[in-house]
Amino acid sequence: MTITILSKGKQISRESIQRLDLLLLALETIDLNGAESLHSLSVKLNLKEVLPNKVTIWKLRNNNPMRNSFNNINIKLEEFEALIKLAAEMAKFLYPYIRQILQSRDDLIRNPNAWNEFKKRYIELINERFNTNSMKVKRLLDPNCNDEVFNKILLTLALCVSDDGFLKLRTNLLNY
Repeated sequence: MTITILSKGKQISRESIQRLDLLLLALETIDLNGAESLHSLSVKLNLKEVLPNKVTIWKLRNNNPMRNSFNNINIKLEEFEALIKLAAEMAKFLYPYIRQILQSRDDLIRNPNAWNEFKKRYIELINERFNTNSMKVKRLLDPNCNDEVFNKILLTLALCVSDDGFLKLRTNLLNY
């Protein structure tokens, strides 16, 4: 396990970075203009100093070891927290869609469309951006177990909707 060591002894595990990137990818799955939306939101949240452009966001997300373009650079705590803020705020904005997908998952007989469309697009993005030779990625793509993982990702995003969603997500990711 690789750990990025930060000032004041705080550490961000590769698993935490990986989980955050999967959350952001789920948000991109729901919002078809995800990359642009993330950048626009970073400007609205005054994160321009930490996340000045889409390329910076992309480079930080490439710290996910499952990515095709994996970059093993030291991510700073402020950069990681900025990405968490983006995920939490975007989840608030997309919550009606997240809720609809989760409801569809619970009622696959009467209303499978939202869940099936989300799952199809999420798998497409994983195939496009991740190293499909990796065992972790193969598990994500395995139809026998990915429903549970995708459901957990959406539930995590749904929990970000509260006023302290950023803090909940930050605690969850940093304590992983």
